[in-house]
Amino acid sequence: MDELSYNCLIVDDEPIAIRVIKNHLSQFKNLRLAGECTHAIDAIEVLSKTKIDLLFLDIQMPQITGVEFLKNLNHPPKVIFTTAYRDYAIEAFELDVVDYLLKPISLLRFSKAINRFYQRIKEVNPSSATGLNQNLEADYVFLKVDKKLHKVLFNELVYLESYGDYVLIHTEKDKITVKERISHLEEQLPKKRFLRVHRGYIISIDKVTSLLPGLVELGPHKIPIGRSYKAEVDKLIAKGS
Repeated sequence: MDELSYNCLIVDDEPIAIRVIKNHLSQFKNLRLAGECTHAIDAIEVLSKTKIDLLFLDIQMPQITGVEFLKNLNHPPKVIFTTAYRDYAIEAFELDVVDYLLKPISLLRFSKAINRFYQRIKEVNPSSATGLNQNLEADYVFLKVDKKLHKVLFNELVYLESYGDYVLIHTEKDKITVKERISHLEEQLPKKRFLRVHRGYIISIDKVTSLLPGLVELGPHKIPIGRSYKAEVDKLIAKGS
C-alpha cells in the first residue's frame, strides 16, 4: 500500500448507500476501497485479513447493529457512522467515532468527514504533517452553487469576502457566490494555508504579496486587517521575517 493511501471498508446492508459512498470515495486519491460488506458479521473476516484504516459503518443492520459491532471490536479502525437515524448520535460519539453522517450523504458533508479523518491521523502521528505527508489533507473544497457542487482548488483560491449570509469566493479564474456564513467556510479551510484577517475576510497565505499598516495585499487586492485579528497577522509577519 502506498505511504499516503488508506484502506477503507464499507459495511452497509443497503446497496444504494454502498454505491453512494463508493462514488464519494473515488474523489479522494488517498483513500482505497478495500472491501464492502452487507452484514457486520462478514466484516469480521475482512478485518482479520486486511489492515483497515477507515470503516464506514451503518447502524441499523440485521441481527447486529453497527454500534454493537463496534463495541465488540478489540482494536477498531477509525469509524464514520452512516445512518438514516439521528437517535444514535450521542452514543456514537461516546465511542469516539470520527463522524456521524446522515443519509442521504452529500459529497460536501462527506468531504468534511474525510478531513476529520485526516486530522485524526495527524493527531496520532504528528510526523505525518511533514514532508510528503502534507498531502493528507484534501487540496480542494466542494461548495454548493445553484443546487450543484462546485470544486474549488485551494491553490487557486485568493480570498473570501463576506456579505451577511453569502460569501463571495475570489479565485484566480473567477468569482463564486455561495449562500454560507464565512465562519462556516473557515472551518473547512486548512489553517496552515488560510487566515482570517477581518470578520469579513479570509485570505490565502500563499497569495500575500505585501503587508501594510492595517492592510494586507494579495497582488492587486487590498484587504483590511481587523483589530481583533491583528495578533494573528503579526504572527504571520514574524514567521516570514
